[in-house]
Amino acid sequence: MNPQGERWTTDQVLALAPDEASRKAGGRLAAPGPWSETGADEGAVWGQCKGSGKKPYQAVVDVKGPAFKCSCPSRKFPCKHALGLLLLWAGEERAVAAGEPPQWAGEWLAGRRERAERSAGAPS
Repeated sequence: MNPQGERWTTDQVLALAPDEASRKAGGRLAAPGPWSETGADEGAVWGQCKGSGKKPYQAVVDVKGPAFKCSCPSRKFPCKHALGLLLLWAGEERAVAAGEPPQWAGEWLAGRRERAERSAGAPS
């Protein structure tokens, strides 16, 4: 969500891409086909993307950060999977349903929130 609590636009997502190749690769993943177990809540988007390996890549985005986590080996942040997931979420409301994050996404999000709370409570 943007600061006004609205779903991001395609332009907002593409502005996060580290380079043009990532924008193009993310755009190719912005369709429901490779995705499973997608979901979103007021602060995050998550899903699993079928790749070349046996196990799908697990991507989760904290949209309040924004911050990104993906199980792929890419060194780019955000990776094409995170971009594709965000583009899917931004493009069609029904493509990513509201819900509760799965354990793998929930653990990462909880850790981020705990660190943010500790930072906020630290003396200046």
